[in-house]
Amino acid sequence: MNVVDSSGWLEYFADGPNAGFFSAPIENSSDLIVPTISLFEVFKRVLQQKGETDALRAIAFMQSGQVVELSTPLALHAAKLSFDLKVPMADSIMLATAREYDSILWTQDTDFEGLDGVKFIHHS
Repeated sequence: MNVVDSSGWLEYFADGPNAGFFSAPIENSSDLIVPTISLFEVFKRVLQQKGETDALRAIAFMQSGQVVELSTPLALHAAKLSFDLKVPMADSIMLATAREYDSILWTQDTDFEGLDGVKFIHHS
């Protein structure tokens, strides 16, 4: 199973230099977990940059994976990770979701560099 961080989704949708790194986990929707925080972050950024139609298309594509809502146990796990690792809220929710679903977290966010269960690539 795979979780792609919002930075990875945005890189993929923009066809950025690291888009190829994220294409395998994104395009394998049967093994894809999508935290609702990713829907928020991606929708907001695409809305800002390209408008509502493109933002809605991005979200529709993301929903081909298994969307996971933020439950109480997941929120508490994320809060503990945020405290222990000193990472922001959204990042801790991504990591907690990946760990709860025994998934690999794919990212270019330096907050995750060197963590177990994370596939990291430097942002080009």
